[in-house]
Amino acid sequence: MQNEIVLTMRGICKYFPGVKALENVDFTLRKGTIHALMGENGAGKSTLIKVLTGVYPMDAGEIRIEGIDHPVVVHSPQEAQSYGISTVYQEITLCPNLTVAENMFIGRSKGRGVDWKAMEKRSGELLDSLGIPARPRQQLGSCSLAVQQMVAIARAVDTECKVLILDEPTSSLDDKEVEMLFALMRDLKARGVGIIFVTHFLEQVYAVSDQITVLRNGQLVGEYAVRDLPQVKLVEKMIGKDLEDLSVIKKHAPPAGENSVNYYEAENLSSSESRPFDFHIARGEVNGFTGLLGSGRSESVRAIFGADPATGGTVRVDGKHVKISKPLDAMKHGIGYLPEDRKRDGIIADLSVRDNITLALQVVKGMNHPISRAKAEAFADEYIKALDIKTASSDTPIKSLSGGNQQKVILARWLLTHPQYLILDEPTRGIDVGTKTEIQKLVLKLAEEGMSITFISSEIEEMLRTCSRLIVMRDRKIVGELTGDELTQEHVMKTIAGGEQ
Repeated sequence: MQNEIVLTMRGICKYFPGVKALENVDFTLRKGTIHALMGENGAGKSTLIKVLTGVYPMDAGEIRIEGIDHPVVVHSPQEAQSYGISTVYQEITLCPNLTVAENMFIGRSKGRGVDWKAMEKRSGELLDSLGIPARPRQQLGSCSLAVQQMVAIARAVDTECKVLILDEPTSSLDDKEVEMLFALMRDLKARGVGIIFVTHFLEQVYAVSDQITVLRNGQLVGEYAVRDLPQVKLVEKMIGKDLEDLSVIKKHAPPAGENSVNYYEAENLSSSESRPFDFHIARGEVNGFTGLLGSGRSESVRAIFGADPATGGTVRVDGKHVKISKPLDAMKHGIGYLPEDRKRDGIIADLSVRDNITLALQVVKGMNHPISRAKAEAFADEYIKALDIKTASSDTPIKSLSGGNQQKVILARWLLTHPQYLILDEPTRGIDVGTKTEIQKLVLKLAEEGMSITFISSEIEEMLRTCSRLIVMRDRKIVGELTGDELTQEHVMKTIAGGEQ
């Protein structure tokens, strides 16, 4: 049965203004297989799924589905479902205030003609046959997230689904719940359903999948049998580097001394988006979180800064126990944070360069103590000169600046608060090589002056140039810590992948 093809996609192309989201991508799904679709953020996974389910029209290519003797063009998710293609997303899209049975049949029965007994009977039979621990009359909201996911899958299966797409279904589940979901996936596989499994969690791929397709930068890297692709090789293909070609890059960042004093320490820190972790950083140290996109590195620093609400753990700043439940708390304790997405979380596009630079300082001082126009001008001019920000004047709207100069403005914003600890999440993403080098040099200079800095970058070489200690993450857990001679690309990638597997 595994050799019977249920879905083929050939030469799929999708373009957005200035972006090739998918370029000539092929994908094949067989009956009774779990096929992992892998790649970093921006690789094209979501776009391929949206083309398949009719959310996006494809610009070129062909889709064929078992049982239909001609290529199909899918115009909507509803049409995809009529072809036997169902999707279960990370966010539950069912109604928690309705019963399990009502959710399973929502949209498939209308008004007075509902045979409630038959609906509940069918729901009960399906729940039992799939081993889902829920009752038809139970309110969905009273079920765990894993059971809600399983109910969504049961609903998809009951619509005679041939292709089941699971888009990050395990991201909010604990280990026990993940295993429950995997048991259901294996059951559906045995029934002949073809499953497309989209996830960032490498270990889960190897626990449950048969095939892996890797995308990178909107292009197909290849399709592989899981048994033929060790984790370390999967990481290489996702990132686009071979271990044999990696050269050791000499690190210029000075390591923290043995007698260094920690400025920030956390034990069992967790947030609404991160698992519990321990962390510390010494004065004058540059350390970094590394791992594939989705490994939990950004979630960890957001927990440190209070950008995501803390759900547990203890924090000490400069040796004293403190509570950081929101960004203002962190700012008052000398912590600054340059976020990963500068357009969404960093710049305020319609404000001037000057107002963007002085924003954080004004928040710390409080709105009852406004910064005078003269001081604001002086602050802005100081940092425009210090960071060589290319702008016509401090009055220029920040949206008029290039990406690199916008990044410098956000950096200026935090430097103006004179932080003791500065978190930089992807500070050089999308900017030119010259500006990247300037920012790296500035990071090392600030550390030499005593500032503690956490630096995150998708480019391993950049991390090795700036950090004296790397904290390696996988599946939202810390899986290693590298210092000294261990700070090589080979060591980093093997730790990310889980060793020589």
